[in-house]
Amino acid sequence: MTSFGYFLSSETSTPRDLLEQARMAEQAGFEALWISDHYHPWTRTQGESPFVWSVIGGLSQVTSLPVETAVTCPTVRTHPAVVAQAAATCGVMLEGSFRLGIGSGEALNEHVVGGPWPPASMRLEMVEEAVTVIRRLFSGEEVTHHGKHYTVENAQLHTLPEEPVPIDISGLGSSAVALAGRIGDGLITMAPDADLVARYRKSGGKGKPVHGGTKVCWGTDRDEAVRTAHRIWPNDHLPGELPQVLPTPQHIEQACTMVTEETVAESVVCGDDVDEHLAWLQSFTDAGFDTVYINQIGPDHRGFFDFYRTKILPQLTL
Repeated sequence: MTSFGYFLSSETSTPRDLLEQARMAEQAGFEALWISDHYHPWTRTQGESPFVWSVIGGLSQVTSLPVETAVTCPTVRTHPAVVAQAAATCGVMLEGSFRLGIGSGEALNEHVVGGPWPPASMRLEMVEEAVTVIRRLFSGEEVTHHGKHYTVENAQLHTLPEEPVPIDISGLGSSAVALAGRIGDGLITMAPDADLVARYRKSGGKGKPVHGGTKVCWGTDRDEAVRTAHRIWPNDHLPGELPQVLPTPQHIEQACTMVTEETVAESVVCGDDVDEHLAWLQSFTDAGFDTVYINQIGPDHRGFFDFYRTKILPQLTL
């Protein structure tokens, strides 16, 4: 049976707001939490981007729900040895209910440390080496590693959870999905694509969980909800590799001038039609997802959580 979690958006919420949303999510009946890991918001309209590891420490004190990063890039901005320490600490703080979601990242967040932004094939190669380093450190051994992309010398983690933190890999294209099947403990993706899930299973993901994320804009006025979704999250509708290669929120905003309200209205569930929300989430279940994380676009989180607590989650969990 598919379970349903809430997707905390670091790009649009302050740290304290994220903690309050986590409390409301648990009270509403959501079963888990995702949280995004960004240095910048996608656009300046979104307006926030707190340090995810600090927020996760706060989450461990205000909710009993499992937490996963969706997703952390362990390749350029943050060395994999540092990601390993952060994730292990979260595993301890959350008493074994933390998962590390990993992806190949975006220039928007990673180029801030001044290095070049590698092509997609090299980014996946770097992810694979990073996962190797992180897993070795999760074992508790002292690690010295001289690889193609990373050097680690005499590193050892002394604060570790009882079991190694599971590592899920983000996969949107075929190469990333194949990598997730081969080295990941699960797959993270963002569309109810049954063919993609099948490719993952054939690539080594049989028996491993598939996690999906989506955004909706709940509101009693559908037209206003569409306008809100278009204003805050137009970047979700950019084509191809643009979101991965554009370096600043200003560049993303320039590209987003191509995204129309009509495009958003056709692809995002907006408003308070119960059947529309249910049908969209059912499409993830039908595609074979184990967990689906839902983000509310816009500021009316209390209205969203009340709607899902009374109208949506009871029907999804029958």
